Amino acid sequence: MAKEYSRTQRVADQMQRELALLIQREVRDPRLGMVTVTAVEVSRDLSHAKVFVTLMNKDSAEDIALNLEILKDSAGYLRMLLGRSMKLRSVPSLHFHYDESVRRGAHLSSLIERAVAEDSQHSDDKED
Repeated sequence: MAKEYSRTQRVADQMQRELALLIQREVRDPRLGMVTVTAVEVSRDLSHAKVFVTLMNKDSAEDIALNLEILKDSAGYLRMLLGRSMKLRSVPSLHFHYDESVRRGAHLSSLIERAVAEDSQHSDDKED
């Protein structure tokens, strides 16, 4: 049986797809890095949307702050473009947040790989 999604979830999914394209094509700031929209959470009354983004190849706090500021400054323009592409009576205000889950996942993965390598090294030492 198909899983039922709420209207807010459907709006959030469509906003995520649309924003990924709009940020890539319409935001013309050369300082903006490769931004990936990882998730969108829309409030129940569709008045606010939290947009979670990650940056490719830029992990410093200054780069993150700069890119979030650029996105914050272009939020009104992106909202206007969303209004044209989505069939909504009112388009939610956009609030951009950095999504640390990708960086955290990569860090945990490296820790696991290092632990496995050390474990295999210790087991090789015991066999000798």
